[in-house]
Amino acid sequence: MDLAFLSGSLIRLIQVHGPWVISVVVALESAGVPLPGETILVAAALLAAATNQIDIAVVVAAAAAGAIVGDGIGYTVGRRFGMPLLRKYGRYIRLDENRLLIGRYLFFRYGNAVVFFGRFVAVRRMFAALLAGANSMPAGRFFFFNVTGGICWACLFGFGAYAVGTEMFKVSKTLSLVSLGLFIVAGSAFSIVLRRNEIVLLHQAEHELSDR
Repeated sequence: MDLAFLSGSLIRLIQVHGPWVISVVVALESAGVPLPGETILVAAALLAAATNQIDIAVVVAAAAAGAIVGDGIGYTVGRRFGMPLLRKYGRYIRLDENRLLIGRYLFFRYGNAVVFFGRFVAVRRMFAALLAGANSMPAGRFFFFNVTGGICWACLFGFGAYAVGTEMFKVSKTLSLVSLGLFIVAGSAFSIVLRRNEIVLLHQAEHELSDR
C-alpha cells in the first residue's frame, strides 16, 4: 500500500474519531488482530506536531491505554482457551505450530522480557499476550510488564514521532511522510531480522523442550 495513502487515511480517521480510533486500533492489534497499531500512533503524533487538532499527550495516553487493554484481552483469551485455541485458529494470524513452539521456548526462558519488549516489535506485538496466557504466565507478573511495556512503547513512538515531526514540518510538510516512513521501515526491518532468526530459535526450542 502507498505510504502517502496509508498515512492520509489514518490521519483522516483520527480527525473524525479522535483518540478513540487510536485506542481501538492499538487494542485490537494487541489482542491478535492484524491492524496497523504502531502506524496509527505515529500518524497521530505527526498530526499533533502539524496542527492543534489533537494533543500529543492525549495521543500517547490513548495508545498506552489501548495497548494495555488489548494485551489484557489477549492474555485472558490465551489463559482461558490455551494452546488448543491457538493451534486451531493461529494460522489466521500467522501463528503456526513452529511459532507456537518458539513462543513456549521464549516464555520458558525469557517470559518477562518477551511481554515487555514484544510490544516494540511488529508481528510479535500480536502474539505476546496470547502466548503469555496460553503458557500460564502468572497474572500479576504479566500485567506489570504489560503496563510498563505499553506505557514505554507509547511514549517512545508517540513523543519520538512528535519530536521528529515538529522539526520536519518546520522545513516542509512533504517531509512529514518521510518521518512516518522512517518509523515504519525501522520497525519492519527489526521484524525481518527477528523472522530470519526463527530457524535458530526453532532448533533451540525443539532441543530445550523435547523432554518437557
